[in-house]
Amino acid sequence: MTDHASFSTLLGRNRAIPVVTFATVDDAVPVGRALLEGGVGVIEVTLRTPAGLEALRRLKTECPDMVLGAGTILTPAQAEAAVAAGARFLVSPGHTATLVDCAKAIGVPWMLGATTLSEVMHLRKHGFMVQKFFPAEPAGGLAVLKAIGSVLPDVRFCPTGGISASKAKDYLALSNIIAVGGSWFVPSSGIDLQAVAEAARQAAASLNSAA
Repeated sequence: MTDHASFSTLLGRNRAIPVVTFATVDDAVPVGRALLEGGVGVIEVTLRTPAGLEALRRLKTECPDMVLGAGTILTPAQAEAAVAAGARFLVSPGHTATLVDCAKAIGVPWMLGATTLSEVMHLRKHGFMVQKFFPAEPAGGLAVLKAIGSVLPDVRFCPTGGISASKAKDYLALSNIIAVGGSWFVPSSGIDLQAVAEAARQAAASLNSAA
């Protein structure tokens, strides 16, 4: 399960989470080091490609100061493999009864996904007080999250999906947003490590919590 305090403690000052899909495992450590150089100490590695688990393993070994997360978790088997590979938190785009049961038992913070108020209420009933809101922009973004916050102010969200660096600050200004996830840090192809480090520096300066 996921409560506010445990997830906030895990993230520390990091409130912008790079969501990265690696096409090749060889990119994992250079990207991790570039993010750390820029001042961002967290990453969500999606399991959308075969490189995901090995990327987590390499980052755990070569970037020990990085808080590792695994995203696009669709099955309990993926969750268990991700934790074994080094993930300290898990993220799913939605939720099923099977995932809810697994998340209660797995022992690391897990943000299950919700889009509608009914889904948010369902996860809240099961003790998931930090949830992924996905896909954020197509689902109504800021307006919807404000509305949900007016009736369920105790639930916190990490919205992802269509959020740019320029929009992230508006999301983080909402009282029910604990962090934002974004793919703007690392493009899916043609990775430029200097650009990754610069994106991290900008996020660290303008989006991270004060020390």
